Amino acid sequence: MSWDWEKLQQQNKQHRQEQRGVPPQMDEFFNKLKGLKFSGGPLLILLIGVALFLGQSMFYTVGVGEVGIIQRFGKYVRTEPPGLNFKLPAGVEKVTKIKVKRVYKEEFGFRESGSATSRFSADDNNMGEALMLTGDLNVAIVPWIVQYRIKDAYNYMFKVYNTKRLLRDMSEAAMRLVVGDRSIDEVISKREEIADEAKAILQAELDNAETGITVVTIEMKKTNVPEPVQSSFNEVNQAVQEKEKMIYQANEDYNKAIPAARGEADRTIKAAEGYALDRINRAEGDAQRFIALYEEYAKAKDVTKRRIYLERIQEIFPKLGQKYIVDSNQKNLLPLLNIGKQGSEKSGDKK
Repeated sequence: MSWDWEKLQQQNKQHRQEQRGVPPQMDEFFNKLKGLKFSGGPLLILLIGVALFLGQSMFYTVGVGEVGIIQRFGKYVRTEPPGLNFKLPAGVEKVTKIKVKRVYKEEFGFRESGSATSRFSADDNNMGEALMLTGDLNVAIVPWIVQYRIKDAYNYMFKVYNTKRLLRDMSEAAMRLVVGDRSIDEVISKREEIADEAKAILQAELDNAETGITVVTIEMKKTNVPEPVQSSFNEVNQAVQEKEKMIYQANEDYNKAIPAARGEADRTIKAAEGYALDRINRAEGDAQRFIALYEEYAKAKDVTKRRIYLERIQEIFPKLGQKYIVDSNQKNLLPLLNIGKQGSEKSGDKK
């Protein structure tokens, strides 16, 4: 009789394990599983995989700065905050994560370029967005950037179809509205003021449309005129600058000449007023003196007349120079004719 040594060893081992209460080894368990490959094994593995997939789809994480929009069979159900959340399995509920803290941007009139030499690039379509008619009927190239944030995820997803397209259309309309009320010089020199006004108009329109978007800022890039008219525009600017320079110089000359003329006029007027006041005072003084003299003359005519005569002689005599007094009874005047010459000859000899 031939003995099967391996079979005997296995029976003995199993018998000892049953006596000791030791459970079957893991390798035996896996051997039994291998034996089920023809009796429902693949189906069991499939069911386990489906269960794991459904279980994994029921748990999800919403990152910081995000919200989760839950849809059940396509219908909005709720909005979940950041953190670990639970939902029904895939196919029943769907989660869409919206970044509400991120700042997005839309560019108008140019696009960012990946080259190292040029950061921005433009094409015909972008140029069409930036070409605008100003209030003084000039054409300007106005590139700008709109930076925005999503403040209401529900409105952003469900209230407006193609929110990004609506944002671009409203931004262009708001900018054209503001630029159309300004001159070309204001469009070039007052970009910050134009950007603030366009931002206010754009935000009002977005709120009215319930887009769920809040505009952070509008940044205007360098504004210029189209290249074909650039040289003519530069000539016009140069002419305007020369005009302003001439006006400035004229104002400078005006500010120098007019105050000087006004000062001279005031000085002349003051001198005339002083002269008039002096003449009036003198005339009044002479009148008062004449009246006083007349009153004294009325009291004593002879004495007053003689006094007046002597006073006038006293004033006149010093002005007559050399004087000769001749006696009225003198008949011969010849000895007196050379008196002046003799005096002059003596003075000459002394010299």
